Amino acid sequence: MSIKFCSLSSGSSGNCQYIETENTRILIDAGFSGKKIETLLGSIGVCPTTLDAILVTHEHIDHTMGVGVLSRRYDLPIYANSNTWVGMDPIIKKIKEKNTKVFNTNKSFNLNDLYIHPFNVSHDAMEPVGYLVYYNNIKISIITDTGWVNDSMRESIKNSHLYFMESNHDVEMLREGSYPYPLKQRIMSNIGHLSNVDAGNVLGDVLSGNGEIVLLGHLSQDNNRPKLAYETVRSIILKQGLDVDNNIRLNLSFRDKSTCVYSL
Repeated sequence: MSIKFCSLSSGSSGNCQYIETENTRILIDAGFSGKKIETLLGSIGVCPTTLDAILVTHEHIDHTMGVGVLSRRYDLPIYANSNTWVGMDPIIKKIKEKNTKVFNTNKSFNLNDLYIHPFNVSHDAMEPVGYLVYYNNIKISIITDTGWVNDSMRESIKNSHLYFMESNHDVEMLREGSYPYPLKQRIMSNIGHLSNVDAGNVLGDVLSGNGEIVLLGHLSQDNNRPKLAYETVRSIILKQGLDVDNNIRLNLSFRDKSTCVYSL
């Protein structure tokens, strides 16, 4: 028995991740139209009628645009903390009471055969979270939309078999780019987004070189380049003495298509 992970798409225009076991199929975020997410699921051979739930990291529209539509269309439960429910209510609109699932951040819960632990991250949302997803002895860490990763967060994600890690921007590209100064400051703040260097430093600390899969996510279209993100993170990990080429599978997610389906 295995657990499968696929980044259906990740970027400032929308985010949606897919996890599957023998008995459970979930989305983490649904930041596109319902039709777009159905197409993305179809690209990996998954019918949306087989989904069991949607988990939400925070209320921003690039993570919640399709949440309400999919819940109503397929009668799907939505899991989020109480503050995120308040924040996303204007976006997702009316949801059946039975599909309104409220969890407490930092308190684990079971979802069929998955054991899920939502943990605090640092972003300019009402109560944003990352997720640890456990299946048997496999651990997946999803940490995106955070301006920094403190010691507690690093400890939480250590010993994962797969890391989905934000690598949003290159600092120099952002500084020299066309964004208004307040927006640049917001992105680079500790409630903004991780840079490529930030992502590399975190991964360099938590990786052990035991065949972990690393997917870099939420790359900015304007302030990053896929090759630049990959090479920056790879260089930092190599400096930690880790063998990226043989003992770590470092890959990118995409803003306009799905990754391959990783089976652990």
